[in-house]
Amino acid sequence: MWSATLWMAVRELGRNLMRSMLTALGIVIGVASVIAMVTLGQSATAQVTAEISSLGQNLLIVTPGADRRGPVGITASAFTLEDVHLLEKEVPEIAELAPCATKGVLAVYGNSNYSTVAYGSTNAYFDVRSLKLARGRTFSDAELAGGTPACVLGETVRRQLFANEEALDAIIRVGSIACHVAGLVESKGQNTMGQDQDDFIIMPLPAVQRRLAGNNDVNMVFVSSSSEQSVARAKSGAEAVLRERRHILAGQKDDFNVQDTKEIARTLGNVTLVLTALLGAVAAVSLLVGGIGIMNIMLVSVTERTREIGIRLAIGAFRNEVLLQFLLEAVLLCLVGGLLGVALGLGGSYAATRALKLPFKVDPWVVGVAFGFAAAIGVAFGYLPARRAAQLNPIEALRYE
Repeated sequence: MWSATLWMAVRELGRNLMRSMLTALGIVIGVASVIAMVTLGQSATAQVTAEISSLGQNLLIVTPGADRRGPVGITASAFTLEDVHLLEKEVPEIAELAPCATKGVLAVYGNSNYSTVAYGSTNAYFDVRSLKLARGRTFSDAELAGGTPACVLGETVRRQLFANEEALDAIIRVGSIACHVAGLVESKGQNTMGQDQDDFIIMPLPAVQRRLAGNNDVNMVFVSSSSEQSVARAKSGAEAVLRERRHILAGQKDDFNVQDTKEIARTLGNVTLVLTALLGAVAAVSLLVGGIGIMNIMLVSVTERTREIGIRLAIGAFRNEVLLQFLLEAVLLCLVGGLLGVALGLGGSYAATRALKLPFKVDPWVVGVAFGFAAAIGVAFGYLPARRAAQLNPIEALRYE
């Protein structure tokens, strides 16, 4: 019975192929929308997580005056090298620490010039920030101790100043001082927010402090903990040391901030997860619309085939067979639409992730749920027309014109 009924259902759908495909179009769009929206959301989450991880492993970023949750942030004095040394001494969970001073500068080479940011730090900065050298070297002990103006260039600065010329060992002007190019950093490109991650010059800390900024301030400190499990202890230890160092009493707000990049990644991941769920739910509405469309067309089909149904019932067909045939027609429409929707959704999301330069992350569970939901819609919205067909009175059906 099943095979014969299935064959009849396929035959009836084939007789009105154009109408069948247009009917299934709502399911195609619904399944494709759900898969595409969820896949793009998950890909964006993966990209954000990867970019924050690329800032450094087990990284804490310590900045002064960083409580900006209200309309006006707390103003506070910058850190000093004494603060940095105390953190290194008093917090055993800190594996590596890189103090950093920053200054906006104009870099000049020959007839080319480019405005960028100079970061003054130590060689630990490269390890803590997970920066790899493409060519050249980091700073020597003499350069770090005396503030000799050597520099390491990001790819954007190298391209703007040198184009196709050799940059290594060249002399450029950074601000008002001449600087020897000691190394070049591997490119990281733009992040998902469109920010250039290669737009910087790294110099020894004393060179930026004394010769560019004109002070001994440390604008931020990058801290790497000894392991992923010790990040929380390193954070609480750094906060305790800085509160004591900066004479912050119990109950007073900190005039500094210690940010855990993994917490930032989790927060942003939760935000994108909520947005993904919202987009998926909105897209799922089109599946319901497609199901209603199928129910309407199946009701029309029952009306058109009333006389045929009457003949079948009159010559001995069981009502369950009639019900099964119309139900199979609705389910087949949804299954075909679901398969096409899966293909369209995966293809569309792949093209979108390539265009947006996102990783292509597909969750098989989402594909399975979308396809299964399409089949369930076939059963749910196909049952009413099928039941109506099965309950027709044979005598009345044969009289129908």
